[in-house]
Amino acid sequence: MGAHDAELTGPDFTDGISADELAEGEMKLGHAEGEAVLLSRLQDGFFAIGATCTHYSGPLAEGLMVEDTVRCPWHHACFSLRTGEALRAPALNPTTCWNVEVRDGRVYVVGKADRDALDDARRRTRAGADGQISDIVIVGAGAAGDAAAEMLRREGFDGKVTLIGTDQAAPYDRPNLSKDYLAGTAPEEWLPLRSPGFYAEHDIDLMLGTRATSIDLRGGAVHLSNGDSRRFDRLLLATGSKPVRLPISGADLPHVHYLRNLADCRAIIAGATEARRAVVIGASFIGMEAAASLITRGLEVAVVAPESQPLERVLGTEIGMMIRSLHEEKGVRFHLQRTVTEIDSGSVTLSNGKELPADIVVIGIGVRPETELTEQAGLMVDNGVVVNEYLETSSPGVFAAGDIARWPDPRSNQRLRIEHWVHAQRQGQVAARNILGSNEVFDMAPFFWSQHYDVPIAYVGHAAKWDRIEVNGSIEDRDFLAVFKSGEKTLAVASVHRDRQSLSAEVAMERDDEEALGTFATRDALY
Repeated sequence: MGAHDAELTGPDFTDGISADELAEGEMKLGHAEGEAVLLSRLQDGFFAIGATCTHYSGPLAEGLMVEDTVRCPWHHACFSLRTGEALRAPALNPTTCWNVEVRDGRVYVVGKADRDALDDARRRTRAGADGQISDIVIVGAGAAGDAAAEMLRREGFDGKVTLIGTDQAAPYDRPNLSKDYLAGTAPEEWLPLRSPGFYAEHDIDLMLGTRATSIDLRGGAVHLSNGDSRRFDRLLLATGSKPVRLPISGADLPHVHYLRNLADCRAIIAGATEARRAVVIGASFIGMEAAASLITRGLEVAVVAPESQPLERVLGTEIGMMIRSLHEEKGVRFHLQRTVTEIDSGSVTLSNGKELPADIVVIGIGVRPETELTEQAGLMVDNGVVVNEYLETSSPGVFAAGDIARWPDPRSNQRLRIEHWVHAQRQGQVAARNILGSNEVFDMAPFFWSQHYDVPIAYVGHAAKWDRIEVNGSIEDRDFLAVFKSGEKTLAVASVHRDRQSLSAEVAMERDDEEALGTFATRDALY
């Protein structure tokens, strides 16, 4: 749904509004020329941008204004209120920017600004522009790699950019594979992140179905599976992760699937069309979203997992119970505190000896970082590729981002490695700017979302372990904000239907504002 599809509300800004209607630091929703417009007042004047997020069409007017930016309430994309530029993933494209005039104490929106002129004005000269860097290679065409390639061009780099991916498909919206696309409620044409001509238009050499086999750090070259090689002045590694394989009899049968890429998803969809009963092994986010999608397709679904509640290790027992009840209401049957010992052509056998009928099996028991290439190259690896605060590896000029990067998190004072889509995109963007000399510290709070039928879960921060969970609202009613604490330190905030609070938590964490975070269990939005 785009700006033209949304119901228009608020004033028609082409008719003008009184300047007194909007105080400094406020936003107002209205419309102009048949499109939703967000008008804001900053210290130096009035600005107007499109009011619809370019990621999943979230309502920016319901988001959070932070200085001269607005953050989307749905998935925390961030836009400039001055120009509409998409400053943070998951939004990759700008929203419309409108011209504003103030006459006789009234504020008017007077037509769209020239996007090309805006983009040209914001590009800064980087290292590559004067010949210091001529070739940048990105290994991995997933979330981090694709975001990095686009950012290099957005920042004005005019040298050669090579994006190498093992997938046969151009970069696509991977989170949708376990959500709407798998459920059959979103068509495949929604999946590509870019238009068919995007890479050629931006002079990005996209090499699909190609694997990097080795890296020559001394010679500055990446050797490829097709026998070719690509030289580099700077290198970004974004190889992502691969599914953990289940080492049991029958795990390689044709009706047994893992869900990591588009080909996997297509295979599951094809199998589901002929199946009646499905077994999902693993109560991870992928597992639970796959279960919801297969139920939506009309299959009977059973979930087998060793935990006592789904997602208990990430979200705690109470939220796990809520997720379980939500899925049970839809018809999912759970076999918890159990493992699968064998799979055959029509059933799976559990650790207690019980057999479950299964026409199709989906395994989602976690992933591991793809670090073999970096290990062979001699880069420092410790549960991921070790990088500094600028996402640079132990080899100068070589960067890493996404699932493989283990970076120093300033809030926890620990090295973290996060396997989230939005996080990977944001790291790719920062890595690209640092390749061009920005020296930008990566200090964004980790964020992810998960969708279970009509219940969205937003999660900010990272809590591997916690002492207690403080709750504002009702987990049972599926309207809450849960604060994960260790001593007096807030580690993470999970929420359902508390979008502005989730955004406030993100801002507070990035500002290391523990005083603000400490009030989350009793207050609403803080910023």
